[in-house]
Amino acid sequence: MSTTTIPHDFPLPAPEPSQRSDVWPWHTRRDDDGSLRIGSLNLRKIAQQWGTPVYVVSLDDLLGRAQVWKAAMDEAFWSGYGLAGAQVYYAGKAFLCKRVVRELCQEGIGIDTASEGELALALAAGAPPKLIGLHGNNKSQGALSTALEQGIGRIVVDSVGEIDRIDSLCSAMNTRARVMVRVTTGVHAGGHEFIATAHEDQKFGLSLATGAAREAVQRITACEHLDFVGLHSHIGSQIFDKGAFVEAATRLMGLRKELMDAGINTPELDLGGGYAISYWAGDSVAPSPKEYADELARVISTLSQDMDMEPPHISIEPGRSIAGPSTVTLYEVGTVKDVVLEDGSVRRYISVDGGMADNIRPALYGSVYTAALANRRSDQALTRCRIVGSHCESGDIIINDIALPCDVGRGDLLAVPATGAYGKSMASNYNMLPTPPVVGISGDKTELLVRPRTINDLISEDVS
Repeated sequence: MSTTTIPHDFPLPAPEPSQRSDVWPWHTRRDDDGSLRIGSLNLRKIAQQWGTPVYVVSLDDLLGRAQVWKAAMDEAFWSGYGLAGAQVYYAGKAFLCKRVVRELCQEGIGIDTASEGELALALAAGAPPKLIGLHGNNKSQGALSTALEQGIGRIVVDSVGEIDRIDSLCSAMNTRARVMVRVTTGVHAGGHEFIATAHEDQKFGLSLATGAAREAVQRITACEHLDFVGLHSHIGSQIFDKGAFVEAATRLMGLRKELMDAGINTPELDLGGGYAISYWAGDSVAPSPKEYADELARVISTLSQDMDMEPPHISIEPGRSIAGPSTVTLYEVGTVKDVVLEDGSVRRYISVDGGMADNIRPALYGSVYTAALANRRSDQALTRCRIVGSHCESGDIIINDIALPCDVGRGDLLAVPATGAYGKSMASNYNMLPTPPVVGISGDKTELLVRPRTINDLISEDVS
């Protein structure tokens, strides 16, 4: 069966980099021998050097996407257009390592952290404290203490009780804190209930509808050691619809108007992250950073005029849209077997040497990925396949349904694109499988960014 005669109900093959450059790192292509390369570096040779599985990050791609976001926001919110400027913070939860922190901070991009560990890594990498933010619904004492000691740019308050905690810590440490209030706007969007984070029945933020967010701001302004610097909203993840961001911004601007009329200066609005990327051939093409930025600038400008307010400084927190497409995960094929289904059709199970421990998103969220034969080109007929991992779980599925050449076999390499966001950061060692290394590529050079967590490492942690 050729790609030109695929029946309607047959799974899609992997898009070639020339077909969907938004799914792969922008400079991915095939060599004359059919193997995939990113820039000048052949993925087959990277697998030979570093082993598999391996996360391969194009640093040029990641930095380029970050620069596009910064340029788009700087232009859209330029003071020459009557707006008050913008700041991009990279959402470190997507993927964080020292090299990435240093590269982004050199561009003037901030680092958004969500734990004590992420905060510590950002500081260890040399991120300017004023360019660091701290999130979290249950921030540890260590995270808050470090944030105050280092004088980071902002702490995003997630509950009323946290306000008193931070104020007390500031008093004990003889310092002040710049704080924002995370507002649950009631606008929720994204591909899965667990990643839609602005509906009322969830753990994040303070409700706009019930007045909890307004009361939190009033409480902050009454605290001796806290400086209220703005409102924050995050409505979910993997959002294609620009209208959802517009609606959230509109509601946030309404609250800002109430606060300003009450004499509470609210200089900044953070409109969060959640900007979508494309993962496979059937995905829509996500809006560009410029499209998102222009739409946000339009609504902020219009509402500022309609509400007779000076426009706020705007910040956003893209993570997935910077890190996601920059990375492919390379696997080696092991067992291949055909399973006859109840209707008499056959599904081919292709097992690889990783799985749900290095990419939990398909099992956790039902996320859809694609994969391509990376070490060669094949002109063989396509067959229906399911790519599965090596874990002792029937739900250990990386790609549920995909068309791959029927000659894919043991020893072949498969490349799964768009794994830069949350692949490494959500990785585990289930079944005591090692954690893959993260290898960065830039120009014609490779470097180890994050070392693997080996079986010996896992055994050494057992002190019994």
